Order: sequence, then structure tokens, then C-alpha cells
Amino acid sequence: MEQISVRKVAAVIVMARELSRAEGELRAFVGRMNEEEQAALVAVMWIGRGAFEAEEWAEAYATAFAEASSPTEDYLIGTPHLADNLEAGLEALGYDAVDEEDALMTRGA
Repeated sequence: MEQISVRKVAAVIVMARELSRAEGELRAFVGRMNEEEQAALVAVMWIGRGAFEAEEWAEAYATAFAEASSPTEDYLIGTPHLADNLEAGLEALGYDAVDEEDALMTRGA
């Protein structure tokens, strides 16, 4: 998962949990990401949702990159359970999202 940092995914998780007040911030944050980071974010979410297995990272990433047709922030915000799926995706890939989320919450995202 070299295309995006765990910290950036955790920041999206934190904002997604507070979507009613942080939607604009989330849109701007994702919008500033490059295409590789955006595709990786979608791939992590897909893995967390069960559309791909963690071992299928390369396929999930390639599919997300190839199929990107609308703004990533619109797609993600329209996805039910976004924060939970991202967290589950990170965990499936062997990363501890909770520690990063906690660190962001104590410093402010």
C-alpha cells in the first residue's frame, strides 16, 4: 500500500465519522490527493467492504485507478459505512487504523 499513507486514510476515517460537520473538509482533503492516492483510498475501502481480499491489493488498486470516472470525494461520500469500510480495509491489510485515528484526534486532523 505504498500509494497512500495510513495517516491519510485515518484522516479520511476521522472526517467520515463526522460527515455532517466535516463534509467540506473531507471533500477538499480527498480532492487535493493525487490520482494514485485516490485510487488507493478507494481500493482500501473496497477491501474493507469485502469486494476484494487483502491479497488482491494490486487488482483492487488497478481497478480503482482504471474505473475512476467521477470525483473520488463524491464517490466516497456516497458510499454507506465509509469510515467502517476504510478501517476494516486497513486492518485487513495489516495496519492499525485506531492508533492513527487516536493520534489525529489528540492533535486535531
